[in-house]
Amino acid sequence: MVKSDSQTLNAEELYQFDQIADQWWDENGPFRPLHQQNSCRLRFIKYHLEKHFFGLSSPTGSLKGITILDIGCGGGLLCEPLARLGAHVTGLDASPQAIQTAKNHAQKMGLEIDYHVGTVESFQNKKFDVVLTMEIIEHVDNPSFFIQASQSLLSEKGLFFLSTLNRTCLSYWGGIIAAESILRWVPRGTHQWHRFVKPAEVAAWLREGNLVWRDLKGMQYNPFYYFSPYQQPWTLSNSLKINYIGCAARNS
Repeated sequence: MVKSDSQTLNAEELYQFDQIADQWWDENGPFRPLHQQNSCRLRFIKYHLEKHFFGLSSPTGSLKGITILDIGCGGGLLCEPLARLGAHVTGLDASPQAIQTAKNHAQKMGLEIDYHVGTVESFQNKKFDVVLTMEIIEHVDNPSFFIQASQSLLSEKGLFFLSTLNRTCLSYWGGIIAAESILRWVPRGTHQWHRFVKPAEVAAWLREGNLVWRDLKGMQYNPFYYFSPYQQPWTLSNSLKINYIGCAARNS
């Protein structure tokens, strides 16, 4: 069970995700936006891992030997493709139901992924080459402490990744009004606008652990995706007004 004295766990958020935890791998279900974002997030992550750990690029496209911790992994949507690339992946989530779904799906796919139920502050047991905090900070309490606890699990020369929604007027319209009320991409109440985090706020929290942004990109929805099989649903952009993804490293 998750520790009741957690500084980051929000019980209401956890309850909400527990109710739909069996639908993580339904590409047309409540996690459809994450399925659609996955290729965009993976391209960004893989590019920086290859550049950082293998030079300009990895000749084989493999992440073999890299240890990755995915905090707030949910059903394992990012854990599985990273494991297929050869990384040693650990998934951590506060939802027992989500972790069980992740374990079941990984077993079905024949993948070895180390899944754990818990919060980041209860998982202070080792260091990882890569720490992922994807679409999770907007769902936790005490986000500054969450960043502090997360980066404490990062090795000295590792990379830290974060993706979330910016706290702007446009993100309120796009992330809540459009996504929840008009397009019904996600269940109503999935996001709370006041919980969205600005990149500058994250940068200040990262600096406390001597981390700085190495790259910061927006993630932009592509409506033409519906009209062409050659289009990607989400692409990287220079606009951080709604969704953004960043890579940070220690300031040497």
